[in-house]
Amino acid sequence: MSGNYYLTLVLMLVVYLIFSWVPLKHALHMFQQNRYESERYSAWLKGNLKTFSGKSIVPIIITVLVLLTSFIIDCGIHQILAIIVVSAWACYLIFKELKKEYIKPLVYTDRVKRQIIVMTILNIIVYVILFNITQYWDTLNLIYSYWGVWLMVFVMDFVTRPIEEGVKKKFLNDAKSILESHTNIVKIGITGSYGKTSSKTILQEILSEKFYSLMTPASYNTPMGITRTIREHLKPIHEVFICEMGADHVNDIQELCDFVHPKIGLVTSIGPQHLNTFGSLENIINEKMKLIENLPSDGCGIINMDNEYIRNYSVKNHCRLVTYAIHDEHVDYYATNITYSPKGSVFDVVTSEGTYSFETKLLGEHNIANICAAIAIAKELGIEWKELQSAVKKVKYVEHRLELKKINGYTFVDNAFNSNPVGSAMSLEVMKMMPNKRFVITPGMIDLGDKQDELNKEFGRKMKDRVDVVILVGIQQTKPIVEGLEDVDFDQSNIHVCKTVREAFQLVYTLATPKDTILLENDLPDAFNN
Repeated sequence: MSGNYYLTLVLMLVVYLIFSWVPLKHALHMFQQNRYESERYSAWLKGNLKTFSGKSIVPIIITVLVLLTSFIIDCGIHQILAIIVVSAWACYLIFKELKKEYIKPLVYTDRVKRQIIVMTILNIIVYVILFNITQYWDTLNLIYSYWGVWLMVFVMDFVTRPIEEGVKKKFLNDAKSILESHTNIVKIGITGSYGKTSSKTILQEILSEKFYSLMTPASYNTPMGITRTIREHLKPIHEVFICEMGADHVNDIQELCDFVHPKIGLVTSIGPQHLNTFGSLENIINEKMKLIENLPSDGCGIINMDNEYIRNYSVKNHCRLVTYAIHDEHVDYYATNITYSPKGSVFDVVTSEGTYSFETKLLGEHNIANICAAIAIAKELGIEWKELQSAVKKVKYVEHRLELKKINGYTFVDNAFNSNPVGSAMSLEVMKMMPNKRFVITPGMIDLGDKQDELNKEFGRKMKDRVDVVILVGIQQTKPIVEGLEDVDFDQSNIHVCKTVREAFQLVYTLATPKDTILLENDLPDAFNN
């Protein structure tokens, strides 16, 4: 073969690899936001076909022009022209990408780096094959580079899955050995459809007043997140390990219980979260309650009796159960006399030992419930009431969970993390008590299966008389909320729909004053804002 052949091949590979960088990055970004699960990623792709088609007019025109030039221009000149056009377009896409800001950017973990290597190798193989089988390789490579890489993710996942499983197994076994070596540590498991992270963070702050306590950070609630916490942070000095346990598939909690073996278990709430992957509400209930069912006979289960699914569940384990609630006084720990202000909350906890008053910076019934659960666990570990009152008063805001904050001089109630039907309703109740004009910025709720539109519509209905101005993010995503607002005759002039979060913030700064209150309800990852 001539030198020109190899020169053209190498040049083509370089140009198309550069051109495919932006689509490849986007594809891996969405794959990561869909938890590296092909099933979730596939569902996301199907749900975003309209978005793809709407953004594909310019790429289609360029592709057609490249194809047409192959019929009317000399082959060699045509290839040079195609490379110039593709290079120019690649530069434009890269420049645009570098300026773009993401809500949750792609995290270049070791796993993602392995995925990039495999995707690059797969792309080279496709380019070389097309280069050798057709004279229209430039057009086909253009089509593949822009659209095909989204589908190549499935091949990449198939290729790398055995590697990832091997890495996971090695680290998991290592973490199990480390945890088992801490024979005297008290292990506390926390799960629920909502409230896991808040409860964990509150409990950590309270227990840290007396114990050397370690919690899984942020939303590290999967086997690998827990594994990383144990391997990197668990030390001989720790007396308590607080482990958040997440689940969006049947047997997820069972797997985590077999891993951690908690002695104390807290189930915060159960509801229609992750219906797409669980399949039914019954599966969710049974899976979440596996934390209680797996406790040892001398263990203790802490359960929220305000939640109807927990209340109606018949626990088969014979371990001791401790109950708490806000709306049911026939429990072991009953929170009552709750009042809110821009300074926080005041409430009482009624127990068999007496009634005790508490103050906290936190807002919302669910945060009071989370504190109540933490108090129940703390009492199990022997902390006195005066110590608890002092500790609760010191509890800091849980980031993005009804966090009262100032942004650019404006008062925000930040409930941006993973909104759900219960949490969103409580957020609106908090807003109802706030002074002056009340705003809400939200893209709505996701991952609620076939009930998603219905629940978002109800979310819109509940905004009536609780907020004054509604700013929605995402035209398609928020249509059910608009319908709900219309059902209750919400003032149409106070309903605004923006395409992006940035646009929503720009708008609220023109409408609100520093004396008003702005609720941030949910902050969807980029995969779901459309």
